[in-house]
Amino acid sequence: QAHLVESGGGLVQPGGSLRLSCAASGFTLDSYGIGWFRQVPGKEREGISCISRSDGSTDYADSVKGRFTMSRDNAKNTVYLQMNSLKLEDTAVYYCAAVAISKITIATMRLLPYDYWGQGIQVTVSS
Repeated sequence: QAHLVESGGGLVQPGGSLRLSCAASGFTLDSYGIGWFRQVPGKEREGISCISRSDGSTDYADSVKGRFTMSRDNAKNTVYLQMNSLKLEDTAVYYCAAVAISKITIATMRLLPYDYWGQGIQVTVSS
């Protein structure tokens, strides 16, 4: 059965780093555009990063630009989100999602019909 699995979350101090992984099983990840989202209880899910299938281009929300980097390893069928200079406000449950659309951007990612979602992983930034 095809699915996505996130890993790499946890507790980190402000200013620290984490790398989230999103591993696909049962389908080929490079055939999809991938988005990273995060959600805090009581708030809407926020799209923070995406990578397009067509050209591998990435896009980032202003809230994470310059601190987070998204990448893809096709050989491992995995997408990563490197998170540096973490802030208290980065605390959330993080999700990856895959959509069979060539080009996605921060502006469009929230509206797309994703084919697969991961189960989510907690990231807590706290001193």
